Amino acid sequence: MAHQIQLTNGKKLYFASDFHLGVPDHASSLAREKRIVKWLDSISADAQSIYLLGDIFDFWFEYRQAIPRGFIRLQGKLAELRDKGLPIYFFTGNHDMWMFDYFEKEMGIIIFREPQVIQIGNKKVLVGHGDGLGPGDSTYKFLKKFFNSSICQSLFARIHPNLGIGIANYWSKQSRISSTKMEEKFQGEEKEFLLSYCRELEKSSHHDFYVFGHRHLPLDLKVGENSRYLNLGEWVNFNTYAEYDGQEFSLKIFKA
Repeated sequence: MAHQIQLTNGKKLYFASDFHLGVPDHASSLAREKRIVKWLDSISADAQSIYLLGDIFDFWFEYRQAIPRGFIRLQGKLAELRDKGLPIYFFTGNHDMWMFDYFEKEMGIIIFREPQVIQIGNKKVLVGHGDGLGPGDSTYKFLKKFFNSSICQSLFARIHPNLGIGIANYWSKQSRISSTKMEEKFQGEEKEFLLSYCRELEKSSHHDFYVFGHRHLPLDLKVGENSRYLNLGEWVNFNTYAEYDGQEFSLKIFKA
């Protein structure tokens, strides 16, 4: 069932993803976090709701009595906005799939683990992180099922947080966003797996817009005659986000 929204006149919906807080080092992550908080301040006046589309943290695991250290400025700002009544929705990505109920209980932020259809007036929008969709990458798709399993999560929970988070932070330093010196490049529509996914889905179910993260490259591409795919990029290199004003989506760059 679609998530229904009636956009108030003068209000907008905001979408961002792939902050990857925690990498490649503490200093740059902290500077990025402060920049993100400034962005949230800048949009808070006219935002009707905010959608965070995954990989907000480069690693996240909620132990029963502990969460990863840091990122307190972002958490504080999100809590402040929620306390003011601003709806915030969090879609888990491949780096923060082990988010359970902490954000929901502490801040009232709704968590989605799969792409969702949002009906905004007469416009139909499919929103999600984007990992595991489209053709290829069968190895990752298998690993995703395993990492999402209760067995895997239960086993990891039994590792002491100092060791478990330490191991995860080491893995993070090997990740695509951490180890790549240059930003992603567009290599043609035929190589964009999320665009392929959108075009295949469009054959059976029309959506006016498809909005995803994960790809790490800001994109605005045509899916069909009346349908577009937007990728939100990331905040290590691009500082990009999308806004919807009731008529059109547009990709923006935040300049602090």
